[in-house]
Amino acid sequence: MGRGKFKGKPTGQRQFSTPEDILAGTSRRPRTFKREQAEHVEEVSEDEAAGEESGEESGEELEEKSEQRRKGTQGLIEINNPNLVKAKNLKAKDVDFGKTTELSRREREELEKQRAHERYMQLQEQGKTEKARLDLERLALIRQQRAEAAKKREEEKAAKEQKKAEARK
Repeated sequence: MGRGKFKGKPTGQRQFSTPEDILAGTSRRPRTFKREQAEHVEEVSEDEAAGEESGEESGEELEEKSEQRRKGTQGLIEINNPNLVKAKNLKAKDVDFGKTTELSRREREELEKQRAHERYMQLQEQGKTEKARLDLERLALIRQQRAEAAKKREEEKAAKEQKKAEARK
């Protein structure tokens, strides 16, 4: 089956093998496919032969072998990543309540900041800080001004009442 003068695009139509091509052995499968399939068959036969010789190979050993056969370079490179945190499964009975955990720098600074703020607020309530003294002085001045203003209003009110009383007479 000729394709003609122009070849299709790589994303174009796919060529499928017909049953006649398969029987004739002229299938258009990639040539590497047969090699990969042959290698896979050899590996399986080697594993079976080794299993028959030892006779004691358990399911765990088979799992270990399958882990060893990883894709690409995964089987070749041992990963030693210090940032990779492995989950530690602790049982409730193994937990140590007496053990104190160390705080990070940020957590320590945050606690110190909170404690300092609480101390400052206590001193503020007692009037021992400079800001508290200034506030109390300002408050005393305002109270004095308000008392004077109230006294002045009372005097003006009394003066108005006296004028009204004199005007009636």
